[in-house]
Parts: sequence; C-alpha cells; structure tokens
Amino acid sequence: MNRLERLSKVFESSKVIPFDDSSRFILMSDCHRGDGSWADNFRKNRNNYYAALTYYFKNNFTYIELGDGDELWENDEMDEIISQHGDVFMLLSKFVESNRVYFIYGNHDMVKKKFGAGRRINWRYYDENDRKNILLFESIKVHEGLILQHVKTGYKIFLVHGHQMDFLNDTLSWLSKFLVRYFWRPLEMLGIKDPTSTSKNRQKKASIEEKMTEWVRRNKHMLIAGHTHRPVFPDPGQVPYFNDGCCVHPNGITGIEIREGWIIPVRWSTKTREDGTLYVDRDEIKEPKKLKDYFDFSRNV
Repeated sequence: MNRLERLSKVFESSKVIPFDDSSRFILMSDCHRGDGSWADNFRKNRNNYYAALTYYFKNNFTYIELGDGDELWENDEMDEIISQHGDVFMLLSKFVESNRVYFIYGNHDMVKKKFGAGRRINWRYYDENDRKNILLFESIKVHEGLILQHVKTGYKIFLVHGHQMDFLNDTLSWLSKFLVRYFWRPLEMLGIKDPTSTSKNRQKKASIEEKMTEWVRRNKHMLIAGHTHRPVFPDPGQVPYFNDGCCVHPNGITGIEIREGWIIPVRWSTKTREDGTLYVDRDEIKEPKKLKDYFDFSRNV
C-alpha cells in the first residue's frame, strides 16, 4: 500500500463531525507534553498553551488535537506527564466534561490508538496536595482521523496527524521510537537535535507536504494536518492543504481556528508591556478567509 492509499484508508474509517456556520473549533497539534525535564519541549510554552486553552474554553470553542499531544516515545507512562502538567490536564478535562474535545493520535502517541475502537482511557495521577488519585478522561476516545462535514453544503474537511505519509514514522514507528528514546533523547539533553526528525529536516517536510497536497488534488477534500511543525495556510484557489504548526516553537504556539464560517491561522506568544510585565497574546498569522471560498475550489480541483 502506498502512502496516498494509506491516507485514504484513514479517511474512509474516520468519524464524521457535523458543523455549521455558527461552530467554533480550535485545532492544535504536536504539543509533545513531556515529563518536565530539559528534554520536555512543551515546557517552555506551557503558559502560552494554558492561556490559549483558557480563552477557547471561555469562548465556547471545541478543542481538536491533531496528534502528538503527549511525548510517549521518550516517556513510558502518562502518569508522570500528567503530574508535571496537572493544570493543563485539568483544563483539558473541562473540555471533556463539556463534550467539546476530540483527540487524534500521531506517531509519538500512537499507543493511544488502542483507545480508538470503543475502549476508554483511564488516565490518573496522584495529587500530592489532597493525597489521592485523580482520574481523567474516563469517556474519551482517540481517533486516527476525523472529518468535519458542513451541514448545509456537505463539504468535508479531513483532519489527521500526517505521519501516515512518513514511512519511517508510520510503518517503522517502532524503530523510530527506539532510536528517539535510547539514542537521540540523551543527546537532546546535551543540546544535540535529532536530524532525522521530520520537524527538523526540510527535505522530509517538503516530501510529506507534496504527498499531502497530491492527496487533496486526487480526492478533492480540504485537509488539515500536523506532524511537520510548519504552519501552512493556502489562499483560496490554491490546493487546500493546511497545517496547524505546533506547540513547541521557540517563539510560541500556533493553531488554526474555524469560527463562524471563517478559518484563521493564529499564534499565541508571550509579550512584554512597557512596564516590564509579561502577558500572553493572540495574533492572526494571516488574514482570515471564508471557508466557503475553499468549498468552491473543491469542486474544481
């Protein structure tokens, strides 16, 4: 099976989520929440992420995580990750309780796929203050792909992590995981980056993006992915392959909002006021576009 066929199989088995022009979604990926050590790439952006999710929760958005939310190649268990970022997971649990969250797994948290077919996640962590176990995400399912379908037009937006286009991180993910955990992670602790990582290799990024774009051309469906860590936001009339970026950029986190008929690429980052105090702010990376302009394109790809 080639990579394009592999992605089509995911599309065919994906859960469909209806939406309309009043819906609000925030799409993020590649948080790589870790154990709080120097190798935890999420740690530097935790405040930015928490501030962003607080805004989206208060403003009635549905949170969709497009894979690699947790770093489960470098770490064995969720317990340590949850205990290090307990405030983040408690906030995510509010989305769960409000039925406003969907999770997709990526290559770094592929272990979650066992919860994708009706099995439930029972993640827990030990609260040192109250001295008791806290159970999280009792009823959530984790998907390989999702489809947003516009109620009025029937137009479909395919959501997936994107590692399916990467043979090393899909079919040979077991080998990549071994190398990351036992070879590259110790070196990363010393400041040496993994050159085989898709997020750090321009040639691999370009190859995956070309395959994603070709899938869109052939299948005539808008596609939003993660994996490469590089934000992509085409203009109407171009092939509608989008990428939400990641949450481990040195200058903040990125995502894609779908709100009330518009699609918007955003960045959340820490800024400084004139008096020296710090604050987290939202910026639009590019001008918002109307989703319907991409609906028209899909019929002419």
